[in-house]
Amino acid sequence: MLPESESRDRPTLNPLGGLPDPLDVLIVGAGLSGIDAACRLTLHCPRKSWALVEARDRIGGTWDLFRYPGIRSDSDMHTLGFPFRPWQADASIADGPAIRDYIEDTASEFGLMPRIRLGWRVTRADWCSRDQLWTVGLATAEGGRKVRCRFLYLCSGYYRYDQGHTPVFPGAEDFRGRIVHPQHWPEDLEVKGRRVVVIGSGATAVTLVPALADRGAMVTMLQRSPTYIVSRPRHDDLGARLRRRLPGWLAAALVRWKYIGWSLLTYQLARRRPETVKRRIIEAARAALGDGIDVSRHFTPTYAPWDQRVCLVPDGDLFTALKTGAAEIATGRIARFTPIGIRLESGEEIDADVIITATGLEMRLLGGMEMRVDGALVNPGDRLLYQGMMLGDVPNHALAMGYVNASWTLKCDLTARAVCRLLNRMERHGHTVCVPRQAAAGDGREPLLGFASGYVLRARPHMPGQGSRPPWRVRQNYLADLAAFHLSSPRDAALAFLRPGQSLKDITP
Repeated sequence: MLPESESRDRPTLNPLGGLPDPLDVLIVGAGLSGIDAACRLTLHCPRKSWALVEARDRIGGTWDLFRYPGIRSDSDMHTLGFPFRPWQADASIADGPAIRDYIEDTASEFGLMPRIRLGWRVTRADWCSRDQLWTVGLATAEGGRKVRCRFLYLCSGYYRYDQGHTPVFPGAEDFRGRIVHPQHWPEDLEVKGRRVVVIGSGATAVTLVPALADRGAMVTMLQRSPTYIVSRPRHDDLGARLRRRLPGWLAAALVRWKYIGWSLLTYQLARRRPETVKRRIIEAARAALGDGIDVSRHFTPTYAPWDQRVCLVPDGDLFTALKTGAAEIATGRIARFTPIGIRLESGEEIDADVIITATGLEMRLLGGMEMRVDGALVNPGDRLLYQGMMLGDVPNHALAMGYVNASWTLKCDLTARAVCRLLNRMERHGHTVCVPRQAAAGDGREPLLGFASGYVLRARPHMPGQGSRPPWRVRQNYLADLAAFHLSSPRDAALAFLRPGQSLKDITP
């Protein structure tokens, strides 16, 4: 007999209860992309058996994890939402709880909840060519579990949930106040009447500063260098008028395409005429801030627009907080933390009771799992990404990856539709395995993301690359991807298919 502790932790097979073994599809992650994938499977692959596992205790992904004040979308909800269940609220920029409710309501409406297992964290996935199956190991509160599936669909995002990026600040141990990373916001943190320094200039920082000021904090936004920041209306008046006058489906489609078109237009303009776009962004910031803020110092980046992500502030709330004096801004490099705040390399001292390190994410693909194919470890950094959704030479899997210049869900939903089409084609032709052959990509490798943001540069050695031409070239253009989806076939020279009894060795060049 096994010892009690070993017996308790021994993995068990077929733990899903009432679902087939093996599953046709196992989805990992219950955020926007995971729920999108499950809905698409329900709509387009009704004969496929599937389940979804989520490490957290609630669905929602990012929108369940982040709890800091003011948490909201940094893109419009008409494109961040699901096209098959359009966002109906008046607010185009929504707060985190509203987005999480929307995700949960969608899962309930599509009847997904019985197939979702919460608190199940994937630790590894092993592909066996002999069985043509994935065996997925999971950690749960009750011990280890194993689930077998024919196709593994990873919707676990691109960053670590258990820790954010925090640089090593000299003197941090001397600071007598509290240091907080927004990814782990403490419920007991009271900021009213306290001096709060927010380190950072990205989406999290520009959200936190006005929200903390509204809560009565004396806030300073401390940035190493400026970021492009633009104001957009929180509510879409045109969308509201269309919903009053047109059928709901038509109004939703028109509003969605308005935002898709605007996003593509502004991005392409920024890449082709960067100086013009830079000037307009800075002029708009100057008009919003007035004469009391040095825009040249605090809001004029040294790089071109979209070399890093442009930050959105709804109704100019950050500009308002700075203009009215509810918040302040400082630009400079940190020399060290002191017992009572922060000293900059310039010698300037900033007093603080609380320091918030809005210093970015730690990127991590595959949700931190270990992936093996016939015993060989898969390192995403050694692979190219096929069609923006599959690692080269890894069979029967997909990754949900969004755009860097538009709403995350736009690309993820296209991927979900492509996966459904691929699965249906395999079923029609009697194929059991599909694998993108990386040798077909030819020579040439480029970084997957062209961004110069710190979190992207830090992760580059561990991220897959892209090739020099399709289908290994990753587009950052929804219209081009949509056209390719409708005009192309899931059958191309780079994607190999197998039938029962065949092995990956049968297709290796």
